[in-house]
Amino acid sequence: MLCFGSSTGRSTRRATATAAFSPPPSFPLPEEEGEGINGRRWRNRDRSPLSERSDPTTSAAESVAASPASSTINLSREYTRAVTTGSFQEIWSKIHRDQCEGEGEWWDDEEMTDSAADVVEAGAPPSSSRMIEQVLQPDRTSIEEALHGAPPTPLARLVSDYFDSSEHTSRFCLSLVRAVFRARSLYAPIGDLIDLLPASTAVDGFPARLTEAQCDLAFDRLLEFDRLGNPFTSSSSDGSRSFHGLRGCFAELKQQLELHLLKASRRYRLMCCATRGSGASLIVSTIGLAVTGVVLATHALVTLLARPALFPGRCHRMIDVPGLRKRQRDYIAQLEAASRGVYVINNDLDTIDRLVARLHATVESDRVLVRLGLESGKGQQHPIQEVLHHLRKNHPSFLHQLEDLEEHVCLYFAAVNRARFLLFRQIQQQPPPP
Repeated sequence: MLCFGSSTGRSTRRATATAAFSPPPSFPLPEEEGEGINGRRWRNRDRSPLSERSDPTTSAAESVAASPASSTINLSREYTRAVTTGSFQEIWSKIHRDQCEGEGEWWDDEEMTDSAADVVEAGAPPSSSRMIEQVLQPDRTSIEEALHGAPPTPLARLVSDYFDSSEHTSRFCLSLVRAVFRARSLYAPIGDLIDLLPASTAVDGFPARLTEAQCDLAFDRLLEFDRLGNPFTSSSSDGSRSFHGLRGCFAELKQQLELHLLKASRRYRLMCCATRGSGASLIVSTIGLAVTGVVLATHALVTLLARPALFPGRCHRMIDVPGLRKRQRDYIAQLEAASRGVYVINNDLDTIDRLVARLHATVESDRVLVRLGLESGKGQQHPIQEVLHHLRKNHPSFLHQLEDLEEHVCLYFAAVNRARFLLFRQIQQQPPPP
């Protein structure tokens, strides 16, 4: 039996989160009486749905729960704090401002055509540079200026790759936001139709019979729905392969950062050991001088001159050891900032990938159901009525899935901006050492 986008997965996911972290009960959804599905949809465009409900979705605080002490963390409080920050709300308003005004300024007119839909599914959608500059911070110009004076070290190349990969991934995430807009446009006629149709009868619970005019209207709407394509990519599409390629790039980058961080930490420990060894050798030399006294002053002088030979491999590390250790600490701080940023991005991309796959499967199941109803032909009331009955039941769950994807895309932008700012400040404070 085909799955028609039921809310079982969402309920199971939230039940698991409730059992593990005991978040507070979720707020009730906005009342739908008198406004229908479309009224609720337009209300959600005005502001982030996260400010209206506090039940955590899959990955809102995955990074918070990653530590061993995650069982003692108040997940609901951390999640609410993340989605009510000024940075999150600013990103949400920037992404939805033009759509709420009905202007669509941050995409070109041709991006809303069917050919643009093919481009989105191909994994390289046309994206407005203006929108990227508004959402992704710091901008490319500031980053290039900061990296301009840095020497061409392996770390500098890693940092540059990190910024480039995060920008490319952000463009892909903006294409997912456009896919959400297209999905709402695709389902808007269906939602309008469901709101106009009579509800189930109070006697048997089955849908009320449609009039001939309603049946013809429903057939035309379903035919238009079937003509339009799926706004989300499948796991075998070029866009999905491109998305997996981005994740692979971040995974490789994370391994390289961890390797450089391990080497830098070992070098820092050797510096600390060299400092302690130099102090110990100085104490030994001082005791020797006190014992021998004035009689062995000449021998003590010879001992001091010969001390570098007694401690080979450490003498060169004694030159400006505090300065070297400070530079090494700054170097390690840059590596840690980049590694944390890549880790957060990987977690967010995993969640976004699962949400996109689920939305694609939901739309495909609805399209199969619609085709079954259309095969009977126009004027056949019973098949059309059954299709509308299933769409009415599954439509709220689909709208929740769209909201989930929008939420996690905004959380991704907030996380990647924090990581980019942290790494950007580290670069400004101290360029990577040779």
